Amino acid sequence: MSMSVSGQRLALGALGAALVVSALLLLDLAAGVAYPLVVALLAAIGIAISAGIGSSGGARPAWLRFGVDRLDLLVIIILYTLVVAGFRLAFTVFTQHNVLGLFLSFGAALLLGVVGPIAYGMGRGRPLAALGLRVGDWRATAGLAVLFAGVQYAVTLSRVEYPAPEVWLPLLAMSLVVGLFEAVFFRGFVQNRLEASFGLVPAVAIAAAMYGIYHIGYGMGPAEMVFLAGLGAVYGVAFRSAGSVLVLWPLLTPLGSLFNQLQAGDVAMPMIAILGFADLFGLMLGAIWYARRAERKGRTSGDSATATTTPTGFAQPRQAKG
Repeated sequence: MSMSVSGQRLALGALGAALVVSALLLLDLAAGVAYPLVVALLAAIGIAISAGIGSSGGARPAWLRFGVDRLDLLVIIILYTLVVAGFRLAFTVFTQHNVLGLFLSFGAALLLGVVGPIAYGMGRGRPLAALGLRVGDWRATAGLAVLFAGVQYAVTLSRVEYPAPEVWLPLLAMSLVVGLFEAVFFRGFVQNRLEASFGLVPAVAIAAAMYGIYHIGYGMGPAEMVFLAGLGAVYGVAFRSAGSVLVLWPLLTPLGSLFNQLQAGDVAMPMIAILGFADLFGLMLGAIWYARRAERKGRTSGDSATATTTPTGFAQPRQAKG
């Protein structure tokens, strides 16, 4: 008996979630440069299994596509370069010897990574949903968010010996802000725009590679960046399973970031730094609120949304016109 379209979408979503959980569990076994290879193997298995689920009604995603939006690619390159340069300036030039310079350049890069895609999307007439800034099916999104974060916590933070609260609380504040930036910029913006041009597989792979390389801004070495590219692919699949940044933030990616910071032990910040990150978070939320308000006004005035929203559950996305 053939499976209905809704059944296919449910099965594909469950498959994606299973791949993410498997990859997160393997964080405990496959370390370093071996991890991306394991993730690639899991992805290949997932694609092979999905071929047997069915393809009627556009339930399966477009694994490959070629309909390049050159302006999208240009803006991705420009914003990515500026973001990485800002991080590099903060962590390898100013460093903790110049706290003001470090925070200003770091904060500017984080803000650019959120505000830039929002402003660009507004200019192209795209809704915030095209950046994954949506709730969607809140039960599914919340369930996946808790599942993914719980698995990651079990293999990472649950085994960490925590320092004093005045040490890890500022790191948690930073992880929350960085996590929101990464979810919006790398998943909602870079991955979604690449998928619109090239299809799901190249989008996840390229966005993951860009995510790994961007850590050069922190002063990380090649081995660390290769590992993080593998983790970026896992986060990319997790994001695509719900089509909402809420499946990644505020749980999954901040927990991963906090674990890395506690393991490295090379970043020390005073408690007052929490206020600075709170300011950055407020500015990010302000940009989202402003875009949402403008979007609602546009609907009220009768404007029609012609751009695609974020595809969810590995369903075939509608093509954008803007």
